[in-house]
Amino acid sequence: QLQASGGGLVQAGGSLRLSCAASGRSNSIYVMGWFRQAPGKEREFVAAISRSGTYTYYGESVKGRSTISRDNAKNTVYLEMSSLRPGDTAVYYCAADRGAALETEPRGYDYWGQGTQVTVSS
Repeated sequence: QLQASGGGLVQAGGSLRLSCAASGRSNSIYVMGWFRQAPGKEREFVAAISRSGTYTYYGESVKGRSTISRDNAKNTVYLEMSSLRPGDTAVYYCAADRGAALETEPRGYDYWGQGTQVTVSS
């Protein structure tokens, strides 16, 4: 089970750190990803991180402004975002993939958290 948290209302230019805590099996066996979905839009890939945390990959819309990391001892994955823009407003979801590749499509992930709302005001 995945539990995302850390969302909220932030002004443009601000920063936020999202967390995704996994319960049950150790999340070190999963590739972890973050996606977001704005109203009326498709779910968009944000970032992914390998099982060990060695490899990361980012979507173009957040590249250079976001950092994904993980603490396997705490079964938690983080997404730090800075220079936030109104266009970053969305529900952010974390997801887990039993495979080894850093998937960028939602269908590549096996488990999903419930999402946390991020709202960026101008």
